[in-house]
Amino acid sequence: MSEVILSPPSACRDPAPAGRSPRWAVWRSPPGQPWWARPALLCIAATALVLYAWNLPLVDYAPRYSDAVKSMSESWKAFLYGTVDVEATYTLDKLAGAFLPQAVAVKIFGFHAWALALPQVIEGVISVLVMYRIVRRWAGVVPGLLAAAVFTLTPVAASMFGHSMADGALVMCLVLAVDSYQRAVMEARLRSLVWAGVWVGLGFQAKMLEAWMILPALAIGYLMTAPIDLRRRLRHLGIAGAVTLVVSLSWIMLYTVTPEPDRPYISGTTNSSAAAMVFGYNGLGRLGINLPGALPPNYMGSVIGPAPPKKPAQQPRPGPGIVIPEIGIQDGGGWGKLFGGRLGVASGWLYPLAILTLLCGLWWWRRAERTDQARGGMVMWGVWLVTFALPFSAVFVIPHSAYVAVLAPPVAALSGIGIVMFWRAFRSGGRVAWIFPLAVAAEVAWSAWLWSFYPTFLPWALWGTSALGVVAVVALALARLIRPTRNSLVNAGLALGVAAMLAAPATWSASVLDPRYGGSSFDANAGPAARTPGG
Repeated sequence: MSEVILSPPSACRDPAPAGRSPRWAVWRSPPGQPWWARPALLCIAATALVLYAWNLPLVDYAPRYSDAVKSMSESWKAFLYGTVDVEATYTLDKLAGAFLPQAVAVKIFGFHAWALALPQVIEGVISVLVMYRIVRRWAGVVPGLLAAAVFTLTPVAASMFGHSMADGALVMCLVLAVDSYQRAVMEARLRSLVWAGVWVGLGFQAKMLEAWMILPALAIGYLMTAPIDLRRRLRHLGIAGAVTLVVSLSWIMLYTVTPEPDRPYISGTTNSSAAAMVFGYNGLGRLGINLPGALPPNYMGSVIGPAPPKKPAQQPRPGPGIVIPEIGIQDGGGWGKLFGGRLGVASGWLYPLAILTLLCGLWWWRRAERTDQARGGMVMWGVWLVTFALPFSAVFVIPHSAYVAVLAPPVAALSGIGIVMFWRAFRSGGRVAWIFPLAVAAEVAWSAWLWSFYPTFLPWALWGTSALGVVAVVALALARLIRPTRNSLVNAGLALGVAAMLAAPATWSASVLDPRYGGSSFDANAGPAARTPGG
């Protein structure tokens, strides 16, 4: 196989322009990157900002959650405990960290629906920029830009970051955790690994146990790749793990050490136990395992504690014991839920490309030394993808599309790396050159399958993206068979192939510019909210 395929991605980076850019010239690329890298990244970030912020004037309030944010913005005790009422008598079935950014925004801008959604827009743009930095360090500028673009054009991200959802904070925290982890694994820096643990802990404050699902990826990646002896690797992981635990459990400990009469009642429980709410109601209860003190999860509503007395002739405010219907749309259970319907179109358009990249990358770098960063990056992203996908498949029902937004970073990173990797393989010739046309054909077929769940949604776009894919595959096949002497023909085929793979997710993400397809504060659903007739 050609050396250009097997060489580490760092060897594929573009040369740096001479000179040093002023710090204020943010549109100029820093040393070590080509002149067009920073302008291209800013264009991608601007696209993300437009997609995520487009519907801010039209966003809706999330029942109960917006009440908690309003109370937290008016009372420091409510802010600390994350309570629904200003008097701080009861919480929702969530940690306070899920609403802190929104409460701060409301404190600054006033109580408006757009103010509740604004922090998520900022979190989304930050995530896009950090995704570029992570992938660029491991694989070069072009894969980094492609990963940032794929992340931006993931439909669930386009909808989720435009609404007041805690999942946006979780995704940002996990991406920042990988950014710190990457520094640690490349330089064996304990401080950076500790910061990765802090970010995971902050992600826990937003979405509880879901944040911990990234820990196997970080631990395995560090053990495999960090350039130090095994004893120091284990010691570093132990210290970072302890920090993760402390930051994660800080709010639970606050409740535990506060006497029950002096703190609010914790919803989702029968005994006002923070541990039961986090690890039972919002944790193992989702897998059908009920812990003592935890109410069983109710996917058709949210039970939040013992009911208070009602005043005559008064509509009760959402409070303890009142069941508020949720707006999330369920497709039902089953292990295949991530590969079709609303969850498939939310984050799964590039599954074939990501999986093919993972398999080929691990095989091509199988003989690399232990500290090889290319293989270590592949392993980390692959474990992240698996450790989130398997539990999501096991859960009977996923109430909201936003849950699968955590799959967007590994899919985007693997897709960006894979496009460049297969592009280079195509140009190098040999049998591996056929992997790129195979990836394009698989993506076109997979996109048609996912779109078939919504056959009346933009049918002209479906036929257009399919036709583009067929033309791309034919052009790539001809380029390999007739071996044209002009590189422009080969480059045209490659460009068509990339466009064909990204056309479907880009179309669904762009649909959020139409308010009908922007989703809601309870379901990050780009495109139609439910299956159309015949789908």
